[in-house]
Amino acid sequence: MFARRFLVLLCASVTTGCAVGPDYRKPEAPLPSHYTQTPAAQAGAAASQDLTAWWRQFDDPMLARFVSKAIAQNLDLAQATARVAQARAGLGAANAALLPSAQVRGQAARAYQSVETPLGQVLNATPGYDRWGNDYEANLEASWEVDLFGGLRRGREAAIADLQAADAAAMATQLAVAAQTADTYIVIRSLQARLEIAQRQVRTQQDLVAKVGLLHERGLAARYQVQQADGALSQVQATVPVLQAGLDAAMNALDVMLGEPPGTHRSELEVSAPIPATPRIADMGSPADLLQRRPDLIAAERRLAAANARIGVAIAEYYPKFSLSGLLGSATTVSSGNLFSSGASQSAGVLGLRWRLFDFGRINAQIDLAKGQEAQALAAYRLAVLRATEDVENAFSALLRRAEQTAALTRGEDSLTRARASSFAAYERGAASLIDVLYADASLLQASDDRALAQGESARAAVAAYKALGGGWQPGVPVQPAQPAPPAPPAEPAQVARR
Repeated sequence: MFARRFLVLLCASVTTGCAVGPDYRKPEAPLPSHYTQTPAAQAGAAASQDLTAWWRQFDDPMLARFVSKAIAQNLDLAQATARVAQARAGLGAANAALLPSAQVRGQAARAYQSVETPLGQVLNATPGYDRWGNDYEANLEASWEVDLFGGLRRGREAAIADLQAADAAAMATQLAVAAQTADTYIVIRSLQARLEIAQRQVRTQQDLVAKVGLLHERGLAARYQVQQADGALSQVQATVPVLQAGLDAAMNALDVMLGEPPGTHRSELEVSAPIPATPRIADMGSPADLLQRRPDLIAAERRLAAANARIGVAIAEYYPKFSLSGLLGSATTVSSGNLFSSGASQSAGVLGLRWRLFDFGRINAQIDLAKGQEAQALAAYRLAVLRATEDVENAFSALLRRAEQTAALTRGEDSLTRARASSFAAYERGAASLIDVLYADASLLQASDDRALAQGESARAAVAAYKALGGGWQPGVPVQPAQPAPPAPPAEPAQVARR
């Protein structure tokens, strides 16, 4: 009668698929309806722009090659890929827990019986007793934990969500690696441009020192004017080592991003190239698109789903655990020749029960812990959504402002270039002082350096915008949609636990 009831309960649980614990529903995300800093200047961009390979929009073959190489070789990405493999192994273990397990066990033993023990004394009194004995056994054993209340299934749900979170986190790492590689490359080109400006200004100042010195020798310039020109030259020369040190550090950082020793690509990068032009971004989407396009948000949401499933794993400990196990084999103590005879055969079937009946206090603590972790994951997900929107707004703002700054500084540089030429011509005619020329030089150097810096920052802002939008990856595992609620699970004996 008990076995029949047990089988009925087993069939009912399998067909309904009910499991204790809360069923997961994707939470609402605190997202605005639109971006406040939409770059109106980007309207002329191509509508077919592909965000999965956004680095190609910079139209710089070397940048694209370095990004592809970093994705293939970066060691942070290798670690993230290894974590995906670990999560996949965890899912394999969770799947295996739902299935029966079987093992073959055999042994052969030879023992020498003591005659000083009570058993040995009795056996020794038996005529023809041999103190040497052989024992042979071979069995096929199988066991299965029947998941009546869904604890193992909730564990499998958590493992699936963990794998999806690890996969999305790996994609987030890939996006970060691509963005960091492109950003470092742009910094290198920006520093090279600034270094060229400084070196060009050094040559200009050296020419000025030479000309003032010649005028001094002819008695047309005072000694202090030579000293002024020489001091201005020293100030410009002092900027070169600082820029060179920054360039060396950026080249080393790029090599490390590529998973190679510092200095590997130095000779290749030393050949100067223009700062990549800032591309126009067409496919901006809406804030709601971030939930599907940003892998870090997908990872945060999947971690929330895993935490939710683990509440059910903890609640399942309230209920009894049933298991079925069996044994089929053969055993003999005579000789191996009789091991598989009909007389040596043996079999057994066991219905097991485990119930933590007097351990509800500890179970309550485990449930509270799981609920706390779920609340933490929910807050982390909502915070990640807010920060993602902030990233996009900041990136768009920087993209707009840096474009305006670059345009203004380019106009200023052109004007100061003409002003410097006019002031030096006036100085040679005696219509202007050397101070005017030095001031024009300093202003031109500052404007040129600021223009190169702004141009690089504008390109970096585009990289930040692509990263904030979630470009640069292909969704590998789609986010699971919310499922309809299954039949209500059995009542939880919470009141018993609190007695």
